[in-house]
Amino acid sequence: MSAPDGQERTIKSLRDFLSFCDMAAEVAQGGKAAYDANRITRLAAEAVLHRLGESVARLPQDLIAANPQVSWRGIKATRNLIAHDYNQIDYEIVWELLTIRVPNEAAHVHAILEALTAQGQ
Repeated sequence: MSAPDGQERTIKSLRDFLSFCDMAAEVAQGGKAAYDANRITRLAAEAVLHRLGESVARLPQDLIAANPQVSWRGIKATRNLIAHDYNQIDYEIVWELLTIRVPNEAAHVHAILEALTAQGQ
């Protein structure tokens, strides 16, 4: 049995989220010194965090409400800061998000995706 269209969109958005989490790890893989030294790397970090927020914005509210273990609101707030107040970005916080928060959120989202795909089978 295939998942309904809404569920398919949700699964796609969760997969997108996890793909962006993988990209965050790629941006951070060079280490903090490389991150600090390269503005293009920092811009890539911004882009990844922006896309994470966009993927969250596409999720249904019931899924967000049912999964408070993920900082959905914080992810969207980060996206808004990057999109609208780019001159206020603290790159130390961005580094912490890339290396600590994003991997933690990815683990939660991976579990949510597994549960959702198991339901659709």
